[in-house]
Amino acid sequence: MAADSAGALLGPDRPGRAVRGVARRVRTQAVRAWAGNPWAAALFHRPARLLPVVVVIGLLVVPSTSAGNGSAGGGTPADIASALLVVHCLVRVLRERARPLTRTAALVLGLPVLGVTVAAVASHDPAAGLPGLARYLQIFVLVPGAVLLTVRDRTDFRLVAGAVAALALVQGAVGVVQYLTRTGASYMGEEIRAVGTFGPSDVMGMATVVSYGLVIAVGLALGGGQAGQAGQADQAGQAGRTGRAGRAPRAWRVAALVCAGLFAVPLTLSFSRGAWIATAVAVALQFLLSGPRRAAKAALVAGAVGVVLVGGLGVGSKLVGERLSSIAQVTDAPDRSVSDRYVMWAAAVDIWKERPVTGVGLKGFPEYRDSHASLALSAASDTDGAGAQFRRQPLLSPHNMYLLVLSEQGLVGLMALAGGWAALLVCALRRLYEARRSRGPQGAHTARGFRRAGGADCGLVAVGLLVWQLMSFGYGDIGGPSTVLTAVALGLVAWWALTPRRSNREVVHA
Repeated sequence: MAADSAGALLGPDRPGRAVRGVARRVRTQAVRAWAGNPWAAALFHRPARLLPVVVVIGLLVVPSTSAGNGSAGGGTPADIASALLVVHCLVRVLRERARPLTRTAALVLGLPVLGVTVAAVASHDPAAGLPGLARYLQIFVLVPGAVLLTVRDRTDFRLVAGAVAALALVQGAVGVVQYLTRTGASYMGEEIRAVGTFGPSDVMGMATVVSYGLVIAVGLALGGGQAGQAGQADQAGQAGRTGRAGRAPRAWRVAALVCAGLFAVPLTLSFSRGAWIATAVAVALQFLLSGPRRAAKAALVAGAVGVVLVGGLGVGSKLVGERLSSIAQVTDAPDRSVSDRYVMWAAAVDIWKERPVTGVGLKGFPEYRDSHASLALSAASDTDGAGAQFRRQPLLSPHNMYLLVLSEQGLVGLMALAGGWAALLVCALRRLYEARRSRGPQGAHTARGFRRAGGADCGLVAVGLLVWQLMSFGYGDIGGPSTVLTAVALGLVAWWALTPRRSNREVVHA
């Protein structure tokens, strides 16, 4: 009876009500914290629009089972997802009945169509060049245009760039495990080369992804620092209203710098000289564009990190040292891969001389290679390790994008493709200059809490990605499962360089 009377006084479910009350208060505080964080709100409301692009990026984690040349295109899950992305954007454009691109954007993105169309029509066997035509349009026209139409503001840009960085973290982690467990691709008789999930047939795949991640991390860190310095006084006055105005940029900068340091490890273990050179040039340019003092500090930090990674931790110190020294020996005592590349470069120039205006046609280099190359060419490279069997992979391209286009598409194709890239670079640099000049409103906040920055971080990322790709094309070309990521990167660059100033802003109320 005493227990029953106590229960009547306390109520039949007093402990349960207390627990539910605590849970309700915790949920209320979480909702308020989420609503007060503009980045969290953006991340919650935007996936429906950005999902097609993120799916293309995420499917690059799927292990590669292709033969390796990747020239045919359209065979990997990421390629299929990129085709669906293009169809999705086309349907949305037709439904909205609005002009999707400005005249400048349509001209720059449409220039490669001229070269590949002329090369396909002038080819001796147009049917044989159709796969190459589809691949060029996919990588340089359709997917970049779809990404440009999908990304609507700088927050979208950062989220897509963050997805690329997340992919780089996954691929880099797989590559480091491959090196430590000796389950990577074969290199100097040992299966230690970090290739991620791309396999030994695409040894540049992981190096490309990790390089993109490093360039993105450096750009976000440097741009965030500029915005924070420019709007420091205004942020101090706004701190009472926002509560997080001064802390968010610093947290993002620290996270980006940590990621950049992490990316340096798998990039080193990829043993890719071309990726090393392209990354060094792109990151150096990013620091120069952010200020000479930062460039000097970056040189000291990079030297210290290199000493710690190679000298202190012994991350492949002997092999990395030999690989670095081989860069200076490419003219005096080149190794087999470099000598083969020189022979193919010379063959590409000779092929171009046969038909200098329109080239020999898409997919024509392998057919003409043997009749123009010297006997020093080995004609194939050995691939082994990373779960794949030993095979001889034929050399179907000169491993130089500019010479490949010159030989197959002639001067018309090279001028159209390279002219579009040059226009992208000029427009991206001009937009970055405008973003750095617009320091006045960087500390101001919109009604939804977003800080109106000039977008210097997006500009540094875009310029870094484009410069990296232009440098990398001097040592390689398109092909392989990772090529679709090149199209996504070019789409981000195109959005930054070609969208109107009124649309290239922090928030769009969609």
